[in-house]
Amino acid sequence: MNDTHKADHIETVIIGAGQAGLAAGFHLARRGRPFVILDANARVGDNWRCHWDSLRLFSPARVASLPGMRFPAPPMSFPTKDAMADFLETYAAAFALPVRGGHRVTRLCRDDGKYVVTTDRSSFVCDNVVVASGTFGRTPYVPDFADKLGPGIVQLHSSAYKNPDQLRPGGVLVVGASHSGGDIAFEAGSAGHGTVLSGPIHGEVPVDIEGRAAHVVFPVLWFLAQHLLTLRTPIGRKMRPEVRAHGGPLIRIKRADLARVGVEMVPARTVGVSDGLPVLDGGRVLDVANVVWCTGFRQDFSWIDLPVTGDDGWPVEERGVVPSSPGLYFVGLAFQYAFASMLIGGAGRDSEHVVKHLTESAVRGWPRAKALA
Repeated sequence: MNDTHKADHIETVIIGAGQAGLAAGFHLARRGRPFVILDANARVGDNWRCHWDSLRLFSPARVASLPGMRFPAPPMSFPTKDAMADFLETYAAAFALPVRGGHRVTRLCRDDGKYVVTTDRSSFVCDNVVVASGTFGRTPYVPDFADKLGPGIVQLHSSAYKNPDQLRPGGVLVVGASHSGGDIAFEAGSAGHGTVLSGPIHGEVPVDIEGRAAHVVFPVLWFLAQHLLTLRTPIGRKMRPEVRAHGGPLIRIKRADLARVGVEMVPARTVGVSDGLPVLDGGRVLDVANVVWCTGFRQDFSWIDLPVTGDDGWPVEERGVVPSSPGLYFVGLAFQYAFASMLIGGAGRDSEHVVKHLTESAVRGWPRAKALA
């Protein structure tokens, strides 16, 4: 690389200003380490503001805090996505975290023993990189046959869905029966659309998360998510690939709620197209005017020009530390260490572990010239 002398030089670059990236920044700032946080969005919190209008957290405010700051809401309330976004913006300002918005990272490579982070605006040369680019990834997944649906059918991925006003009059097929699919199907059914929810339901949380029973049950569930369902236990190690590969259970909206608003729940998956209409496994053709793809996201680390991903597409890391690339870290991944890793309240512990390793390695001095040659 010929232009590294033109790039900004700094010890650590954090990629992503969501909850995990900001938590990592908090711990680096406490330890007095120089760093910058890069984010593609112009404003901190926009990764939350872009979700559908009615979205609220599935975990209460009591576990939506970040290191050094509690979420400013009653402990058992469930903040809106905009309240969460504003909290992140307040958090970054309160601790004067050096966030540079509008910097979309396009490449991460190494050159002459240093990491080089290239954005659409500038480049950075650094000793350490902390990748905090999303829990399950940011690239919407839609099956290949989606483009064969008729042009009169409105198609939306859940990342583009805002409210039922986007839908045409007529039937709605929601593909994917995890918690996002259940919530959106409930909204469509409540708005008067004949709605089919396609795909197997992977269970449901057995209590009303906003009811009185949740005040007793939730502390137990949170303890399990933090301390039992971890990579240190056999059940946690077994659960991790399942969590990463399949949708989660119904959480706020349950089967009974969906039935009440007339949503038809079919376990068959949507597998193809016939004469421009979606087809379920088994051959049933659905004459609908709308399809909402709640089919999740995929991790896309093609912009990382380093051999750090495994056959499953996920980074090969140990609690966020990449053994093959000293100085490279990940935070905020689904089940990075525990089930709690994918929840707001789990970001602090994972980030603290990564930053502790980073700073101790900086003091000892990585054998970077050899490792990164």
